[in-house]
Amino acid sequence: MARVTLLSADGCPNAPSVHTSLRSLAAELGFDLEHRRVASSAEAEHLGFPGSPTVLIDGRDPFRASAGTGLSCRLYATEDGLRGIPPRKELREALRAATDTSLRGSE
Repeated sequence: MARVTLLSADGCPNAPSVHTSLRSLAAELGFDLEHRRVASSAEAEHLGFPGSPTVLIDGRDPFRASAGTGLSCRLYATEDGLRGIPPRKELREALRAATDTSLRGSE
């Protein structure tokens, strides 16, 4: 089963929306979801945290940007320009691929 982690900084206005989407997708696709708060700049640096919110699928960021790390808001490139949440279609595709791979690995 795929392991999905939502990393967010306190006060991130976009984290609740992404968390809601991930809970819905977890029910649909069947993966474990953890929400972890990044509390300090030192922790952000240690994690390579590119900003809030960040979704990790089995420890990997499917939207990895070349930005630095830190306790800041993260922006995602979408068809409509830069947004504070990852495109739902791309998020679903990445999660579906991970859950499909996890299912094949358990057979």
